[in-house]
Amino acid sequence: MANPTNPTPPLLAERFASHALETRFEDLTPDAVAQAKVFILDTLGVGIAGSSAFGADKVIPDEAGGATTTLWGRRQRVSAGVAALVNGYQVHCQEYDCVHEGAVLHPLATTLPAVVAYAEKKLGGITGKELITAMAVGVNISAGLGIASRSAMTFFRPATAGGFGATAAVGRLMGLSHEALVQAMGLQYAQTSGTLQPHVEGSTSLPLQVGLNSRAAMQSCEWAASGLPGPRDVFEGPYGYLRLFESPEKWDLTETYKCLAGGRWLISELSHKPYPAGRATHGGVEGLQVLAKKDDGSTVKPDEIDSVTITGPPVTARLCARPDIPDPSPNYARLCMSYIAAKVLINGMIDLAHYRGDELQDENTHHLAKRVSMVSDNQGGPNDLLPVSVEMRLTNGEVKSWTCDQMLASPARRLTREQHLAKFRRCWEFSAEPLSDTARDELIEMIDHLEDFSDVKLMTRLLSPGAADAL
Repeated sequence: MANPTNPTPPLLAERFASHALETRFEDLTPDAVAQAKVFILDTLGVGIAGSSAFGADKVIPDEAGGATTTLWGRRQRVSAGVAALVNGYQVHCQEYDCVHEGAVLHPLATTLPAVVAYAEKKLGGITGKELITAMAVGVNISAGLGIASRSAMTFFRPATAGGFGATAAVGRLMGLSHEALVQAMGLQYAQTSGTLQPHVEGSTSLPLQVGLNSRAAMQSCEWAASGLPGPRDVFEGPYGYLRLFESPEKWDLTETYKCLAGGRWLISELSHKPYPAGRATHGGVEGLQVLAKKDDGSTVKPDEIDSVTITGPPVTARLCARPDIPDPSPNYARLCMSYIAAKVLINGMIDLAHYRGDELQDENTHHLAKRVSMVSDNQGGPNDLLPVSVEMRLTNGEVKSWTCDQMLASPARRLTREQHLAKFRRCWEFSAEPLSDTARDELIEMIDHLEDFSDVKLMTRLLSPGAADAL
């Protein structure tokens, strides 16, 4: 909102605060509500699977007292801020969480862990409707920053922009005033972090950045509630987010403003990750699965393949064309098209288990990966993931090709409910400590009717093995 003594247009931070605080559940479209429930369940699933992934146990600090909040997939309880950090890490550490392709952003990875941690902390809890609405406005803000960008990423947007979405969502649930939420945005900016260097190196610091910004969002709101001020011109200012974290003068807020006016719900535009790998690899994975099928129903064998070339816009090659190496870290492998392609051609699919143990050093995988390349077509915008084409050359001289203009699990090709739940159930199996099938099925049922629940703490008890055992 504009200052009545100053006729200048409102700052983006002020617009964000208005959107976060004034949106009602009734303002959401039925599809936005439905997709919020789909991706809340999906995010809980991948977060549970992430509890047993590489590095997840190492980011949990020792705490003395005050341990009241759930770590997804573990018996251990921690403080709310640590829960946001660790659960945020777990959500993104396997490259399996949902994404807004146009924003090049995983918006729930930062926001849902902070919101769920706050929900456990808040006396009286929050309702299912409040959770859905908070997630919708959080996604509009974080992905709204992503769709405004006209430059290639240099910072890791799921962490940087994602932190502002988390701040908006938590601030709404805390009942911050408009001015306090503007200040919280400024305090979040003071803590904003996330570079693409860990992405290049395949480092676990990449998902850690998501967790750090999730925890920071809770801190920002708590500090603002106590009266600590932050900068106001957080986004458009001379040293604001859009100039420093995106690119000077290379942004367009037209579509972002539409979202803030309620004319566009970006949570309806999220894509599932049907495969546990970087989204830029997904066109290649689907193409390989199609091309590996022969007319007689059999499958192309690895020794029949001479070469595979996967071609896409510049960002796909920039993110996932890294060379295969004989002993990759799990994080490196999840973003290596050659490694992923080899696993698909050998197994017919790529699974969470393919990034663990001896799978990472499998000689057959790396021998085949040497025949796979990913290249840029040098066309399209800096954030475009499509089109993607796959060419498979066989040793008998046959050439097979496939082109993708819309990836599987995008808004135009959504997963079926059966596919969505199959992914969730597979993730459940990878919990660090076993969770019961009873708790799994109860959680699915609860999310299906989330808007009817008076306290989402009923949901969080199902994420811990101790609570599951008591059912």
